[in-house]
Amino acid sequence: MMKKCILGLVAGLTLGANIAMAAENIYPISREMGSGTRGAFTEIFGIQKELKGKKIDATTTKAEVTNSTGVMMTTVANSKNAIGYISLGSLNDTVKAISVEGVMPSVENINNKSYKISRPFNVVIKKSNPLIEDFLAYSINAKAIIEKSGYIATKTKKFVSKKPKGKLVIAGSSSITPLMEKLVESYKSVNPNVVIEIQQSDSTTGVNVVVEGIADIGMVSREVKEAELKRGISVRVLAIDGLAIIVNKANPITNITKDSVYKIFTGEMTTWDQVK
Repeated sequence: MMKKCILGLVAGLTLGANIAMAAENIYPISREMGSGTRGAFTEIFGIQKELKGKKIDATTTKAEVTNSTGVMMTTVANSKNAIGYISLGSLNDTVKAISVEGVMPSVENINNKSYKISRPFNVVIKKSNPLIEDFLAYSINAKAIIEKSGYIATKTKKFVSKKPKGKLVIAGSSSITPLMEKLVESYKSVNPNVVIEIQQSDSTTGVNVVVEGIADIGMVSREVKEAELKRGISVRVLAIDGLAIIVNKANPITNITKDSVYKIFTGEMTTWDQVK
């Protein structure tokens, strides 16, 4: 009898611990305003509200704001109850990606359209020149580099550089920056006559500095807005990227519904025991 009571007590304590953990507060982590990743995320999951006929971001003010992909991942990796979102190509083993509606984020699942949470990696320019055209032609058709980095290439034409001389300044999205760094390094091996500077910030800044003539190429990790196009820029798709929902590796959750993501990031769902 004593043994049964002890076992029952241990089981009860274990169950209680699990319930307590499951009911812990959710710690939503967001990207900053102006981030293309945030823009794509809020649009895909409908985390928006109407204001004077326009849809605006409705992310809860209780979410912690991070200013880059790297900071997002570090924050989630260091908090057991955190949940955030990143570029699929940036995913590493410091955090855990979870499935959405039962489908894991992967290049294969984006290609077969079972995982629908994806967005374009765009580049924008205002003024063109032979160096810009040569570099973009190389980058957009760099299928091996794009796919090895975890993204989906959209074009595969054969490229022969004309090796123009000059300097390029490329600025914008922190999500696109890691891929762009690889493309720049590879392009320099084909065309050693070029100097290329990359300035990491966010997608909106990427558009603004191109419009203002500060940068030659802007990196935009979301759809380019109609109002931005009216400022005289043109857009090209560099690659397709998935968005991954990430949690701490100690979190037992493996799947989440789109509705739960919406409710977490609008502040309607605040504890893990509510998550479906």
